Amino acid sequence: MNKTVRSPAITKARLIEAATQVFASAGLQGATTREIARVAGVNEVTLFRHFTSKEQLLEAVIENTLALQTEALAHPDEWTQDLRIDLIHYAQLYNKMLEAQEDLIRTIIGEAKRHPEAARRVMQDAARSLKAKLVAYLRHLQTKGTVRSDLDLVSSIDMFTGMLLAGMLRRSAALTPLSYSSDDYIENSVEIFVRGIVS
Repeated sequence: MNKTVRSPAITKARLIEAATQVFASAGLQGATTREIARVAGVNEVTLFRHFTSKEQLLEAVIENTLALQTEALAHPDEWTQDLRIDLIHYAQLYNKMLEAQEDLIRTIIGEAKRHPEAARRVMQDAARSLKAKLVAYLRHLQTKGTVRSDLDLVSSIDMFTGMLLAGMLRRSAALTPLSYSSDDYIENSVEIFVRGIVS
């Protein structure tokens, strides 16, 4: 009986994993439900039992990808309240997620103007939840006088995560080895960011 109960969840997870691979390799427009079903090892009818359209499947892929980002802030008890240490920890987790999802991220960036409206909405909603957790952390440090009170925290977080994204894209596209490591880049990004926001 447990097998029957778990089977739809396992199939759905396999479809999301397959869709992630197919979207990353074929692009959002080039990906077909037939190919996603083939990669998942199911027939197309099974795919449509779980997802009514390719767009709905894309929404699930994006939600799954962004859920990995949220993991970086899922355990507030792990935060030390030392801004540099906490942001380095966050940046390392965030960078790990970016590297694991690089192909899909590049696909989404490359086809941004052609995203279905629903997928755009999902990305914005998920990003809002992620930002809210980091905003709450920085706001707490504002009340303690550690972080400047005159900052727009949402745009500040966009700058910080944008640095991390740009670094991952740059490192993975470099034709020759760079003079710095991923850890060097993260530490420099945190140092520059922290210097800009501390009181």
